[in-house]
This record gives sequence, C-alpha cells and structure tokens, in this order.
Amino acid sequence: MATADEAALTIRRVFDAPRDLVFATMTDPDHLKHWWGPKECTITVARAEVRPGGVFHYCMHPRGGMAGMEMWGRFDFKEIEPPHRVVFVNGFADEQGNRIALIPGWPLEVLNTVTLEEDGGKTVFALHSVPVDASAAESATFLAAHASMQGGFGGMYDVYEQYLKTLDSGGA
Repeated sequence: MATADEAALTIRRVFDAPRDLVFATMTDPDHLKHWWGPKECTITVARAEVRPGGVFHYCMHPRGGMAGMEMWGRFDFKEIEPPHRVVFVNGFADEQGNRIALIPGWPLEVLNTVTLEEDGGKTVFALHSVPVDASAAESATFLAAHASMQGGFGGMYDVYEQYLKTLDSGGA
C-alpha cells in the first residue's frame, strides 16, 4: 500500500504567457469558469473567496451523453503568494459546499501546490498533488489513478492554453 507522499502526482507544463497573466487566470473565478474542470464540462461558480482561508465552490456540468450528472467541487485556499505560488485543498462537495466522498476509496481531500516560474516570457507551471489524511488504501487508489489524472489534467490544461490565446487576441 502506498503512503500519501508515495502517491504524490506531479504535472509540469510550459505556458506561452507571462507569469502574472497565468497567475491571474488560475486564481480569478471570472477566468477559472472558462477552463477549470474536465475538458467535457462547463462550470458554474457558487462561491469564490480567493484568499488564504477562502473557498472556491463550483459545479461541473458535463456535456453530451452525461448531461444532468452534475458534480460539485471545492477548493480551500491555504496560501496565495502572487504571482508564484498557490496552495489549496480540493475535493468533491455537495451543493452546500460540504466535503463528500463521491468516489469509493478516493481520498476525501487532496493538497495541491502550484508554482509558477518565469522563463523568457513564458511560465513554467508545476502542480504537486498529495492526498490529505488518507488511508494507505486511499493513497494506493490515488497512485493507481495517476495515468487517468495525467490525461484529465492534460485535457483541462489544453483548454487552458486555448483560453490564454483568446486573451492574447483581445477576447474573453
């Protein structure tokens, strides 16, 4: 069985945008609603308090054949250090914003640390995710889902890259 630290997921990408813009679009709910969540979803923001101790509560609305199967999520912001670091705990939630175990065996909460480094006008993004207070079995489930999460985050960050391009051309 994996420990939480052994189950950590790390994702790195380079975005063709300045760090200040990447930071703003990753923390401002008016931007998050355009790209956060699975590629096949749109989101509605229910609550947005982007500050240490604040909450970002949202609903994901799947498109296509899964329409009507809404899922709620919640971030609890721990640290926000513009423009280079955001730390938050996320997990599934109910409509009122209470944490819920939506997937059997999945950790209730995941600690996420996002760092952004400037590199010649581009931004090097790193995400480090680790289960919080998870059992060995929950950590093992998280570890076993790495390939799926890499694909899911990859699709979301592909949408994000396209969103950044709309900002470069004066859209959104």
